[in-house]
Amino acid sequence: MKTTLRGLGVSHGVAIGQVRHMGTAVLEPPAKQIPAGDAKREQGRARQAVDAVAADLNARGHLAGGEAQHVLEAQALMAQDPELMADVERRIAVGSTAERAVYDAFASYRALLAGAGEYLAGRVADLDDVRNRIVARLLGVPMPGVPDSDEPYVLIARDLAPADTALLDPGLVLGFVTEEGGPTSHSAILARALGVPAVVALPGACELGEETVIAVDGSTGEVFVEPDGEERAELARMAAERRTAMEAVSGPGATSDGHKVPLLANIGGPVDVPAAVAAGAEGIGLFRTEFLFLEDSSRAPSEAKQVEVYRQVLEAFPERRVVVRVLDAGADKPLDFLTPSDEPNPALGVRGLRALLDHPEVLRTQLTALSKAAEGLPVYLEVMAPMVADRSDARAFAQACREAGLKAKFGVMVEVPSAALRARSVLQEVEFLSLGTNDLAQYTFAADRQVGAVSRLQDPWQPALLDLVAVAAEAARAEGKGCGVCGEAAADPLLACALTGLGVTSLSMGAASIPYVRAALAKYTLAQCERAAAAARAADGADEARAAAQGVLSGE
Repeated sequence: MKTTLRGLGVSHGVAIGQVRHMGTAVLEPPAKQIPAGDAKREQGRARQAVDAVAADLNARGHLAGGEAQHVLEAQALMAQDPELMADVERRIAVGSTAERAVYDAFASYRALLAGAGEYLAGRVADLDDVRNRIVARLLGVPMPGVPDSDEPYVLIARDLAPADTALLDPGLVLGFVTEEGGPTSHSAILARALGVPAVVALPGACELGEETVIAVDGSTGEVFVEPDGEERAELARMAAERRTAMEAVSGPGATSDGHKVPLLANIGGPVDVPAAVAAGAEGIGLFRTEFLFLEDSSRAPSEAKQVEVYRQVLEAFPERRVVVRVLDAGADKPLDFLTPSDEPNPALGVRGLRALLDHPEVLRTQLTALSKAAEGLPVYLEVMAPMVADRSDARAFAQACREAGLKAKFGVMVEVPSAALRARSVLQEVEFLSLGTNDLAQYTFAADRQVGAVSRLQDPWQPALLDLVAVAAEAARAEGKGCGVCGEAAADPLLACALTGLGVTSLSMGAASIPYVRAALAKYTLAQCERAAAAARAADGADEARAAAQGVLSGE
């Protein structure tokens, strides 16, 4: 290859095509004064633009469905934030144009987020996208976004806003590469859902020239610049080999010597169910319920509405497991009726189960709705709580489940290091653990999952993270209970083998990744997976851990 660049591969597959760059951001509006008599008109323009952008984001979410929908609905709420709108109107009242007032108000809020700790700093890209859309509408210029093209291409961007990623056309966008982002960023998660090869956190990606031909390997993270015919053929051969290996294996997940590893799907709502069924998911390992609550941040959905939606999902998986996570609000998913608005660092504050225990009626309604939704269905319902820190949290959740009359297994998410370290204590109260490796990495390394600058610490191959997985899995084995992984780590075929070797009992991922993981597991024995896991844990960094596991499994 003439030039080989390396970032983080976050969505499997190979794409070869010409580079097209994302539309540039909106230019800064001029700072000019308006007559006092124009203030009301300008305030009206600002409100109309904000409402139009929020409506567009909600519409895009409705079209995209699934994971994308609740991400875009959260952006729409951001656009209509009442404090931001009040600031815009104040600036217009003292002479700013609508577009300049929006630009300056968002800049002020942006500075607050950037200085509010790593977790909220990662939301700056989403905020910038909302600002650009509002300002573009006010200026009457095209929205920044995906380029127009009649020919398929590889999209290059500094970062991709959820609104752009959600509606990418896989028929035109062969793959994408970004300079920023991480393995668990919104763009990475949505890329996997779309089945589009993607590489993120690639230094210098935006310097690639327009129409340059590149090859993107979303499995390895490699980007090859101007590959010749022989090199393209080799990449195509490798991709075909992966597809053949994937198609040759079907049925339940298992190692080559018959050790069963159920492969489950992560979903964001009923719209994701068909893809999970088509991929051969053995059930649902993570049913995120936030999408229901983000439709109206001022109040919780009714019990009847919840029953209706939950039952749609449960009916699709007869005689199989469906693991539902109760509402995980707070941090980047604030809800007016539930979460505090004045926390200095919401990621470390009242989120997840903590918020629900402060509002027991919300939790009680959700648990009751789940109980009613499962009535009469031959499904194995399991319910789990997010952001559990210790046995006291687990006990409180288990008690709430019993009081709601829930006939289901109840468990907890392990996203906080304390829950992993004290997993055996936690398991005295509940029946299973589910490791959310995205947040577990974030809290273990103090590294926001949306910030490209710290993406190496979000790499799930980090040996310290594997140590925590091993501790939790060993505790579950000692108690005779299950310990699954439902974070994005499970979607990496090689890492799935290592996780199996660590003692994880099930793996849950985006539906598009299930065939890849099934094929990888079928190549190796449990003993090989265990040796790969041990080699990875003995390494000093993520790259070394990945290489060590690969070396064991390839017989090197």
